[in-house]
Amino acid sequence: MTQFVLKNHLDPQAVCLRVKAPNADAVIGVLADRLAAIGVVAQTWKAAAIAREAAMPTGLPLADDFAVAVPHTDPEHVLRAGLAVATLETPVAFRSMDDPDATVPARVVFAIALRDKHAQIDMLQTIAGLLQSPEQLRRMASAKDSDEFFAALDQALEPIGGGEQ
Repeated sequence: MTQFVLKNHLDPQAVCLRVKAPNADAVIGVLADRLAAIGVVAQTWKAAAIAREAAMPTGLPLADDFAVAVPHTDPEHVLRAGLAVATLETPVAFRSMDDPDATVPARVVFAIALRDKHAQIDMLQTIAGLLQSPEQLRRMASAKDSDEFFAALDQALEPIGGGEQ
């Protein structure tokens, strides 16, 4: 089931490259606005995701200078399943999932909008698999266009069985 879950939910219009944002809330806002614009989430998703991030941080450190974050919120704010991704021009501090008192320098942020708990588990497992390919995540983070981004994503998904469909 996890094989294509990420790519099946990632609309190319929901990929935001080289975002400039001052903080985690602003990044979540950019992704929420994009998800709302393509009909994936309700307008309430943004505030709910920001509130959830404050209560339960999602920053995941991969190396001293590189991390990802996976903000999400309750299904009641989701209209249909989807995913948005932001790569950040400069790292943005997200509070760490492992140590909420610490921050990590996120360079890639995956905003998950799912209605089904099982699908959420599959998506999180797929993203966890991506974390095993930090070099491809770095390529995604530095992509200058969507072709570069999706090429790096495909390479990162290959070892976990989610490459080209």
